[in-house]
Amino acid sequence: MKNWWKILAFILLLFTVIGGFLIEVPKQVILYETIRNLYFHVPMWFTMIFLFLISVIYSIKHLSSSNMHHDIVAKQMVNTGIIFGILGLITGSIWAKYTWGTYWTNDVKLNGSAITMLVYFAYLILRNSMDEEQKRARIAAVYNIFAFVMLVVFIGILPRMYDSLHPGNGGNPGFNSYDTDKNMLMVFYPAVLGWILLSLWIANINIRINKLKEK
Repeated sequence: MKNWWKILAFILLLFTVIGGFLIEVPKQVILYETIRNLYFHVPMWFTMIFLFLISVIYSIKHLSSSNMHHDIVAKQMVNTGIIFGILGLITGSIWAKYTWGTYWTNDVKLNGSAITMLVYFAYLILRNSMDEEQKRARIAAVYNIFAFVMLVVFIGILPRMYDSLHPGNGGNPGFNSYDTDKNMLMVFYPAVLGWILLSLWIANINIRINKLKEK
């Protein structure tokens, strides 16, 4: 059964939603019940990064082979990744309002995430600004490599160099070291896998639609 992973995605996300709202969580000061957003906000970013990583791999493949299928995969992985990036920003802003008292703060990781999203929006604008297929694919592939490097810098490196409200950055301890338990991890790991599988499902549909349009 070749679509087993789609069934698995559905089961994992169903478990995430049900378990995420019903399974008991640690009662932490400030966070309280909002800690349940860990099952949604964090996996969104993991999923986005995973899709952007696949995209840059296919961009490199395109540069080495000029295979247009690789360009299509790279483009649709970015398109889908941006959706999850936006969902990550939305869920993060809602969480920030309840825990920090505002939808947005001058936090290095928040600003870095916003800049990263703008970098990838520029990728889409760049693609749409060119008509010649091969030229567009090659320039977009080069830019995609640059975009992923910026992602690593703004999300992975800079937040660890400066103070940040986010757990695990700037000396602020990570969730797993002070306020998660086995109940949370029992939901969190399936949530990450479930959202990633769903994203691949969406990306696969977009790739097939892209190919049908070309025909």
